[in-house]
Amino acid sequence: MNMSQIIAEKDFLSKAEELARYFETDASERDKEGGTPKAQRDALRESGLLNALIPQKWGGLGLPWSSVMAITRILSTADSSLGHLFGYHHLAISYTLLGHDQEYAKRLLEQSASHHWFWGNATNPLDQGLAIVRRNHPDEGFIANGSKSFGSGSPDSDVLTLIWADSDNRENYFFGNIPTRREGITVHDDWDHIGQRQTGSGTVSFHNVIIHPEETSPLIFNAEIPFSTIGSLLSQSVLTQIFVGCALGALKEGKRYTREKTRAWGASGLDSASDDPYILRNYGEYWTETAAAESLADRALAKIDAIWEKGNALTWEERSEAAALTAAANVFAGRVGLEVTSRFFEAMGARSAARDFGFDRFWRNVRTHTLHNPADYKLRTVGNWHLNEKGPIPTSYS
Repeated sequence: MNMSQIIAEKDFLSKAEELARYFETDASERDKEGGTPKAQRDALRESGLLNALIPQKWGGLGLPWSSVMAITRILSTADSSLGHLFGYHHLAISYTLLGHDQEYAKRLLEQSASHHWFWGNATNPLDQGLAIVRRNHPDEGFIANGSKSFGSGSPDSDVLTLIWADSDNRENYFFGNIPTRREGITVHDDWDHIGQRQTGSGTVSFHNVIIHPEETSPLIFNAEIPFSTIGSLLSQSVLTQIFVGCALGALKEGKRYTREKTRAWGASGLDSASDDPYILRNYGEYWTETAAAESLADRALAKIDAIWEKGNALTWEERSEAAALTAAANVFAGRVGLEVTSRFFEAMGARSAARDFGFDRFWRNVRTHTLHNPADYKLRTVGNWHLNEKGPIPTSYS
């Protein structure tokens, strides 16, 4: 990264912090409402940050993955739903960048950068409810029928990312991007989970939806090309930033509340709760755990940047090390996130549990995501890499 890129990165991190201050002003209220944070999504569009990963030659900012994830973490500190939307938007863009069809990528990403598109997806690999098959003539493209769950970011999106197996050869995959408002697409407002309330991660259904040939590209996922399989590492790293961001957000809110509202316990003999040795010890523990999670997350991101730079020269050994480190960071950040967002109530006191404050949203947001990809399997990946020097078999989750 040259000096001009470093300066640009600092500028955009400052922009992210500015947005985070705006997002946190009503994060608790919006969490209660659920739905789509339209004004906040538009603020992201206007900020230019949606172009962070797109190469400069195609109109983007050309930031590395670690910088995009730094922004994701900052946004998640204020509102992890918006951090999620930002991270998954760039995850969809990454599929285009990791592909082999540069003409397709150039055409698509130039349009995205120019129009500040917000990307959604209908790619859940565990949901087989969407059938995409070839039309009658090879030049006519494909047709989609059915539905996909967990379509994060699909409401208010400009384009939807789809991934499917070739109906003529199930070993070959395609990657496609189509306008969300295309005839036959219905984005359902049916996401109602305890956390990540404004991610719009509900159902997207398709009825005779046409996918034109120029909207598709072969998706390379080849056991002989390690670089083609790193998408799962990128997706895990998005969730890691959400976990760390939630812990940081809880620490920030807890500090403010404890200093302004928490009453000293009678038996302490103190006038201020901020001087209570047990409260100080608790915050010391929370801060230390969160700092450790940040450090490991940063280490994993640096490794992802390194393997991205390797491109098709990436080896399986390098890919295996990155996978283990990414999994370790994800598991540890999830554990710390659950611990800090639950226990910071102990330092704030009884009145902090009032629903008006909405402090429980931090724990609910972490808990929702830690269930998506079981920690036990990620720890098995780490253990097998360390003990037996074996990397995981690449899948959508490893």
